Amino acid sequence: MPMIPNTFIDELLARTDIVDVVESRVPLQRAGREFRARCPFHDERSPSFWVSPTKQFYHCFGCGAHGSAIKFLMEYDRTEFVDAVEDLAGRVGLKVPYEQRGGRAQGERDFADLYEVLDAANRFFQSHLPKSDKARAYLERRRIDPAMVERFGLGFAPDSWDALKQALASRVQNTKLLDQAGLTSSNDQGRNYDKFRDRLMFPIHDRRNRVIAFGGRVLDPEGTPKYLNSPETPLFQKGRELYALNQVRLAHSKITRLIVVEGYVDVIALFQFGITQAVATLGTATTRDHAELLFRNAADVYFCFDGDRAGRSAAWRAVENVLPRMREGRQAHFLFLPDGEDPDTLIRQEGSQGFEDRLKAAQPLSEFFFAHQEIETDLGTADGRARLAEKCKSMIAGIPEGAFRDRMQEMLVEKSTIRWNLPMALGSVRDKAEAMLDERVAALRGQSTVAPVLAPVRRRVDANAPKISLVRAAIALLLQKPQLALAIDPPYLFSELRQPGVQLLVDMLGIVRVRPEITSALLLEALSDRDESDALHKLAMMAFPAAPEHWQAEFNDALSNLDRQTRTQRLNDLMKRQSEVGLSGMSDAEKAELRELHRGIGR
Repeated sequence: MPMIPNTFIDELLARTDIVDVVESRVPLQRAGREFRARCPFHDERSPSFWVSPTKQFYHCFGCGAHGSAIKFLMEYDRTEFVDAVEDLAGRVGLKVPYEQRGGRAQGERDFADLYEVLDAANRFFQSHLPKSDKARAYLERRRIDPAMVERFGLGFAPDSWDALKQALASRVQNTKLLDQAGLTSSNDQGRNYDKFRDRLMFPIHDRRNRVIAFGGRVLDPEGTPKYLNSPETPLFQKGRELYALNQVRLAHSKITRLIVVEGYVDVIALFQFGITQAVATLGTATTRDHAELLFRNAADVYFCFDGDRAGRSAAWRAVENVLPRMREGRQAHFLFLPDGEDPDTLIRQEGSQGFEDRLKAAQPLSEFFFAHQEIETDLGTADGRARLAEKCKSMIAGIPEGAFRDRMQEMLVEKSTIRWNLPMALGSVRDKAEAMLDERVAALRGQSTVAPVLAPVRRRVDANAPKISLVRAAIALLLQKPQLALAIDPPYLFSELRQPGVQLLVDMLGIVRVRPEITSALLLEALSDRDESDALHKLAMMAFPAAPEHWQAEFNDALSNLDRQTRTQRLNDLMKRQSEVGLSGMSDAEKAELRELHRGIGR
């Protein structure tokens, strides 16, 4: 899988104006030095979505959505990280450098060549479909409309060992590209031949509508395998792609649901009958990447499986990967089909309304979860109920906090009659950080000796709001202007201070010293994986009444006060030790440090 160097991401975000990126998709209104709008990520009547041109990030005070220009494109366009980076790079005239995981560079031109080869192969297959009587007979037998054949770009691979290879030989300077694109294979004798032969071809597209792979359906009843997919390539990883997601995105500006089926023809049949939210996994079980991709595009996901043992086993594998991604607002449903039926045959028998009725009656994730876990469990006995609790509690603990996890826990308590606590730190660093920052986010003031550090800008001022701690004042200033850290040389005395947020502040100082040109947006991006990330974005949106030229003095003063608190902390530690062991029990170094601290604090 190719990677993009962090240095390039830094340069890209530094050259990108987030206001231009957001405004190309959401109308913005100027509000002082910043811009605001109704949030594009949740329904609201009054604007709570703010974009900061100076800090180069966005934040919604309603739903908490926040991030850089890259994150905005990923969430708004429902696209992948690499696609968002390429989009921004095109805007500012940069070429995206790629690296393989082993460190070997792979140039952009290599991928452009792969895309060109795959596109040429797609045109080749499409040109041969009208020439194949049995391919056209198969489409007629499956009652696939010509409009669907054209819409999904179906084609035919001739029954020849090297027809595609010969057709593209004049266009492909390096024949290795055919192997890299997954279009040819080699046998033990080193002979190179077409991978797809005598098959109906289904092109697989990425979210930018580019051909990245193929699926081939055998037409000979005795032929095997029935379906053959492209091997994994630099452009195609089957566990991360969904067939026809590009078609769903083309058909809907806002996708309200996605219906996951198992076959290419099932997808096409649903589209043909007007159900244009169908996608398919590519010959593999539902993966975690699939689950994230599905929910990134739609809040409601319906999984369609056969009703037999194999279908229910596949559904359970989907549950295992979906549960950890069931954040607020997401819903998953499971539709099990009658024996011998698939979405293609079912919708032709019952029509679109009949299929819609089945979707409405689909089993919610919670019901299927417990129905599966209760198999071979006797809830009529105490031991059976205890067994159910043990089977379920670790999986429920992995669900993100919110109403869904609360309901799942309630259902387990009802079924097992056992009350239990989630085996996870509900008082996590993230919870604590958000609680302390949220209560101050409306009115943040400093405690330094120079002047008040923070003032509210986006919310009503609460005159009785508690004052912000020195640590958070320093963090807030650093988020406004990261270069404040360059005036303070390590080691930092206050790093020993036992206060919430000290380690975060030390880490932020370290990041800035390593990357002295870093912006506010990039600093937040560097901290995006931390538990405090959401709270930091809220704090970063605060503005300061003091002019920027006074920020360095405020920052230096805050750190000086933290150093003073650290010395006081150390003095208290030594005095406590003295009371426990007596002066004679202390080492000479401890006695000297105690005297020095007494003199220093007394001055």
